Amino acid sequence: MSSSKGKIITVVGSGLIGRSWAMVFLSGGYRVQIYDNQAGQAARALLEVRKQLEELQEAGMLRGDLSATQQLALLTSHDDLPQALKGAFFVQECVFEQLEAKQEVFRAVESHVGDDVVLSSSTSCLLPSNVFSQVQNRKRCIISHPVNPPYYVKLVELVPHPETLPAVMDATYALMSEVGQAPVRLRKEIDGFALNRVQYAIIAESWRLVKDGVISVKDIDLVMSEGLGMRYAFIGPMETMHLNAPEGLQDYLQRYSQGMGRVLEAFGPVPDFSGEAASQINKEMCELIPSDHEHLSARRERRDQLLMGLAALKK
Repeated sequence: MSSSKGKIITVVGSGLIGRSWAMVFLSGGYRVQIYDNQAGQAARALLEVRKQLEELQEAGMLRGDLSATQQLALLTSHDDLPQALKGAFFVQECVFEQLEAKQEVFRAVESHVGDDVVLSSSTSCLLPSNVFSQVQNRKRCIISHPVNPPYYVKLVELVPHPETLPAVMDATYALMSEVGQAPVRLRKEIDGFALNRVQYAIIAESWRLVKDGVISVKDIDLVMSEGLGMRYAFIGPMETMHLNAPEGLQDYLQRYSQGMGRVLEAFGPVPDFSGEAASQINKEMCELIPSDHEHLSARRERRDQLLMGLAALKK
């Protein structure tokens, strides 16, 4: 994968994640064939990608060495799966998060590609052993889980099937690095992967603190956005510990491990995220940001602008 010239990647599914993957691969100079089983949907996705790439170019935030026009010339849309898969060396599945739907996609895809084609899923939490259970050659299967929105948040979790060949992991890692993403390797499959296990731990404790009347919805979000998030945007939790004690990680553990253990033991049970507590937390959230389309769209646009700025800062 040292040169992208002329190489083809097929993206199956033309929703938000599919379009985002297409833009990422285009930025690396790959030819992208995007497919959707809904007639005309892939063509509409192409128009949306065109709009986004042109806007990014105008804002000076377009990724890659090619212009928006050059990248768009590498993109085609397809309603026919065999045609969309023709010539591809890598297939990125991006259909909705339902196990049966993904299994059906990979059954169909496998019947139209050779054994050397890598089959990759965008699933955020479904185990590879389940997603690829009906694939005959599971040695070339892998999860490539992006973070939404993938064009601005570069992390990709690579999760192997128990039968995945090391060469497939290495090749996928190289591809993701080449197109400017930040891949991480999970050594084995685990429910929720790494990102969502960390994310859900944060959500659960935040939920408990609000539910128990310790802090408001607004202020718990500030704890992250103006506190932990400011730090974690640049360094992770392990490095944070390493830097937060004079002699590094071991010194941090000697100083704080007892206190950490005491606090962790005080954590409550897993929230059920329903009932009266959910209604009250939703009410507080909607008072801050109404849940109508106009307000949510504006907030998402602002989020993406901030992420663009952060991505530029981290270059």
